[in-house]
This record gives sequence, structure tokens and C-alpha cells, in this order.
Amino acid sequence: MSTFAKIPATIVTGFLGAGKTTLIRHILETARGRRLALVINEFGDVGVDGDILRACGVENCPEENIVELANGCLCCTVADDFAPAIEALLAHPNRPEHIIIETSGLALPKPLVKAFEWPTIRPHLTVDGVIAVVDGPAVAAGRFADDLDAIAKERAETLAIDHDNPLEEVFEDQLLCADLIVLNKTDLLSAEEEAQVTEQIRATAPRAVKLLYASEGRLDPAILLGLGAAAEDDLANRPSHHDTEEDHDHDDFESFIVEIAAARDPTELIERLARVAEAHDVLRMKGFVEIAGKPMRLLVQGVGARFRHQFDRPWRADENRASRLVVIGEKGLDRAGVTAMLTS
Repeated sequence: MSTFAKIPATIVTGFLGAGKTTLIRHILETARGRRLALVINEFGDVGVDGDILRACGVENCPEENIVELANGCLCCTVADDFAPAIEALLAHPNRPEHIIIETSGLALPKPLVKAFEWPTIRPHLTVDGVIAVVDGPAVAAGRFADDLDAIAKERAETLAIDHDNPLEEVFEDQLLCADLIVLNKTDLLSAEEEAQVTEQIRATAPRAVKLLYASEGRLDPAILLGLGAAAEDDLANRPSHHDTEEDHDHDDFESFIVEIAAARDPTELIERLARVAEAHDVLRMKGFVEIAGKPMRLLVQGVGARFRHQFDRPWRADENRASRLVVIGEKGLDRAGVTAMLTS
């Protein structure tokens, strides 16, 4: 393998529901002529994102080039999961020309960049760039910052201050590691909100990082791929709240799966899911649901109490029409209460 040039890899990070999968899907559909491979890491074992991307059916990224890992933190399982996945992709007769890695929404990107120092990975791959996707409406609603003025003050003092808001900490770490930041869902922001979110991003990012604005993740792949950052050689310029910690797990968050009965009406279902999310401060809810009498499955994705839904494809004849939802929230989430509201 050493006779080949290093394959560029792009890490796409961003909090739960920011639009990472949508951005990647747009890349797949528009980056014609370039052999791509995907490594998708999810928090929870219902592969919603992988299923969405496989449904693209684009020729330059065949299904065998899509690897799905459900451990929630790729960098914690380099030897067991990440390295073997990369080695399998490199062993393909038609090696990918570019690898896109979608982290889970709770992942810290810097430890994953460090994983590219692994002896079986470094000779073959380089981190072309880290792209942080930002959920504009969520930031505008104040989910990631308790005190905007305190962000700039903290930047000037130290990164070692403990956060009372773990969401803010993950959000900041994702921006601190980025080579490119995509402010997504701008179609849902007013001009004033967009300016406010831009200010918060600029206050958080400690260096000059290009900021792009997007709706539905629609950006030219030529802008996103080919950054040439070699991020694995630039770790010192990517500070993290977790630099002094030996581990970086998801102790502040938890996820579980709830199976629900087939729904009668999509609108009624979404209204019920929104009530559950609001009542229990659910961060993210996503999955596939059967709608009684409909041949197609319903894809449901929620960020907080904001939900989107669409019929994505017909149920296969050999497929169990189970309606399963991944529920993600902060530690201490009332599983029993959430489950009761979803199944009643």
C-alpha cells in the first residue's frame, strides 16, 4: 500500500441534528467522477444516517464503500473498529479517492484527528479537513451558550473552565477543531438571528476559520473537499476542553431505543413526538416509522421539539416493519416517562 499517495479524509462534525448527513448526501449527489467512501459513526444502534446515505444510490459511492459503526466514539475504538474499517476500504480493488467520516453528534473531533497517527492509518490517510456543521436555529435559540459575553472572556483566559452546560462544551470543541465551519439552516433564520449566530461562532473559534452559509447543506463539493489541511500535523492549533483528560466519553449524555406501534397519521405522530421532546427536554429523536396502510416508511428526524418527516422509500418485502426511534438526551433523561408518552 505504501506505493500509493495518501488518501484525503474529511471529518464532518457537528452537534446532533445539525445537518451533517444532509451535507454529505449533497456531496454524494454532486461530486461526480470521484470515488468516495463513507465511514458513519452513530450514537445508538439504529442506523438512520447510514440508511439515508445508502438510499442515495449514487454510482461513485457504492454500498460496499459505506461503513457504519455504532459505538458513538470512533477514537475510543481505533484498534477494534476504526482501523479495521479503514483497512477494509483500502483493500477494495477500486480504492476510494476520498473518504468522508461523519462523527456522531456528541463526538469530540480532535481525538479522532489524533487517531490518524495510528501506525496502520498514518501512512495511508491524511485529514484533508475538519468541517463543523452548525445548527443555526439551535444556536439562535440559546441551546449552546448560557452567556454569550462570557464566551469571549473565557477565550481570553483559559480553556480549562468547567462548563455547567455540557452541550456548550461539545459545541465549542467541534468549532475549535474546525478548518471550515458551515452555518446550516440559514433559511430558518432571520437576518438578525444570522448575525447573532455568526457573532457567537466568531467568539468561539480561536483562529481565522472560513465560515460558509448554507440551507439543507447545499454547498459545492469543490469548496468542501480538497482543503489540504493535514490536520493530524496541526493538533497544537486545535485546543480542546479535553486536552488534559485521558478519556472523552459521553458521560453527560445517554441514548435508548423505543419501539412504537404503527401510526395512523404522520401529522398526529409528529405533534406527539414534539410534545414528548418538549416535556422531557430531548435533544434528538430519529428513526423510521410505519404508517398504517402506507407502502412507504416514514423517516422522522427531530432536534429538540423541531421535527421533519418524509416518506423515504417503500418497505421491502423481507423487511420487518418495526417502528423504532432513537432518543438522545442529557444524563438522567427520564426513559420511563419518555417511553410511556411515546407508546401510550
